[in-house]
Amino acid sequence: MLNTRRGFMGGTLAATGLLSAAKGIVVAETASLKSAVGEVWGGWKPGEFQVHFIYTGVGESMFLIFPDATTMLLDCGDHPALTRLDLALPVLPSPGRLAGDWVARYVTRVNPNGADVDYMMTTHWHTDHVGSLYWQSARRLKKGERRTGLVRSGFGLAVETLHFKKAIDRGWPNYDDPMSKYPNEGRMTIDLMKQVYAFLAKRDGLTVEKFRLGATDQIVPLRNPSGVNGFSVRNIAANGRIALPDGTIKDVMKHPDGSPMKCYNENLLSLGTVFSYGKFRFYTAGDFSGPGDLASSNKFYPERLIGKAAGRVDVAKINHHGCHSMPVELVRDLQARVYVACVWDQLHVTDNTMVRMSDTSLYPGERTIFPGVMSTERRAAEGDRAWMRNVPEAVYEGSHIVLSVPPGGETYRITCLTAADESMRIKATFDYKSHDVA
Repeated sequence: MLNTRRGFMGGTLAATGLLSAAKGIVVAETASLKSAVGEVWGGWKPGEFQVHFIYTGVGESMFLIFPDATTMLLDCGDHPALTRLDLALPVLPSPGRLAGDWVARYVTRVNPNGADVDYMMTTHWHTDHVGSLYWQSARRLKKGERRTGLVRSGFGLAVETLHFKKAIDRGWPNYDDPMSKYPNEGRMTIDLMKQVYAFLAKRDGLTVEKFRLGATDQIVPLRNPSGVNGFSVRNIAANGRIALPDGTIKDVMKHPDGSPMKCYNENLLSLGTVFSYGKFRFYTAGDFSGPGDLASSNKFYPERLIGKAAGRVDVAKINHHGCHSMPVELVRDLQARVYVACVWDQLHVTDNTMVRMSDTSLYPGERTIFPGVMSTERRAAEGDRAWMRNVPEAVYEGSHIVLSVPPGGETYRITCLTAADESMRIKATFDYKSHDVA
């Protein structure tokens, strides 16, 4: 059997052509797929839509490649997660570099355009998604190299290697939506990104625009748009508001009775998007989670509503690293076959979240859940919980998770790559068919 807990990996679609209608996963094993395990990943192919969930152990970062080779870096976090001590997760490939550097090196390995990236976007103003003004290091400059003047954290470090054309920002230009005063962490990360934007505008000619809620024409293929069919990106959440399919905007920063919330968490201001490619759908919404009004005993949870905007999807990035997130209503609306979590703490992908995502009474069919790591400590603590059988062994010691969708979106593949080094060697592959395939 292949290296998964249940051995339910399947062969390549071309090799087998066998799909299970009940499970939505290729079930036959073939010699060709077995030989792929341990080999170097083959890379992006023209016409594919890819999402790379980059594991660092200290933050969240996703790199997306559109079918025409347009690219986006969505978040580039750098959080002092090691200060969590026994709750810290492995920093991979090693603590010898900071996360922004590891992310940039990963991007240049997989990016068909080398160090040139078309879009950059941050979901919200937390250090594990952006970086920190206070989390930095120095290094010796190479001969002829000049300092950027930026704090070497998150995006501020990644731009030493990567070049960007356009930034999409939920607060641009005045950072007063939905409020003008942010807590210390928010102010710090906003200041970091302002510095990054100014540097990139001068060096790369970067332009910045505000995220347009409800838009389907803002995040688009740029390199060969006429050669892409069936690909679109819908902006469904921003600044505490949700864009519903009928065109109405729901302000979740108000109580159900219409009264304003007095105190709320930055997570609920996260940007949310749905990527569609033919029959395939992918949902991601940063850390959108938690109670609406932290100052009220009436704990309304806006996360219950965002699934109405997203609709049914094939793959979902788990909100808030799976930490007490993904309520019943959202799981039932999404009906995802695959869930992926970007984790950096032992308290992520909590038991209550995993139970809900695995609950077949909410919708039928099997699920596979891919956290970036499932540490020895967590595995020992969880024991024989039923949801553990949905977590492949390939992620146990840390993996980059790669989603690949071919033209038409009828099928998709999840590939687990080793995060222990930069070899890009395959640990496991899983093939699925999309919901809308008969």
